[in-house]
Order: sequence, then structure tokens, then C-alpha cells
Amino acid sequence: MAKESVKARERKREATVAKYAAKRAALKAAGDYQGLDKLPKNASPVRLHNRCKLTGRPRGYMRKFGISRVTFREMASNGLIPGVTKSSW
Repeated sequence: MAKESVKARERKREATVAKYAAKRAALKAAGDYQGLDKLPKNASPVRLHNRCKLTGRPRGYMRKFGISRVTFREMASNGLIPGVTKSSW
């Protein structure tokens, strides 16, 4: 489980990216790279990192569900994810 401060930092980055998205797109379209330099570093979407919504785990992230593979396996085994069943053959 990730520290709360790390999860909070990532949420703050997401908010900053969303806040400056329109301005960033306009500056990019105009080719104003000096204007882009003046935006905060965390306004860049490249700085975002996918993390599990429940545990904050940075690795093994499954985009379709928004959680890590470990959390996915636990939830699927408990029947908490609709439409997902354990395979057997």
C-alpha cells in the first residue's frame, strides 16, 4: 500500500493537468514554446503515472479496471467484479 502523501501528490498532479489542458493545447497549436515553458511542470500529462485507485500501487496497473493486478485478483476471486470469472479447463 502506497503512502497517503504519494497518492495525494498524484491526485494533485491530475488536477493540475486538467486545469491547464485547454491553455496548454492553445499554446501548442500556436507554437508558443516560451509560453509552454512558463506553465507549471506538473501541468504536463507526461508526468502522470497510473496508480491503483484502491491501494496506490504503481506497478501492474490494469487500465480497463483502474486497479492493480493484485487487487484485481482479490476482487475477482471474491466475485466483486461483474462479468469476471475464474477460468478452468
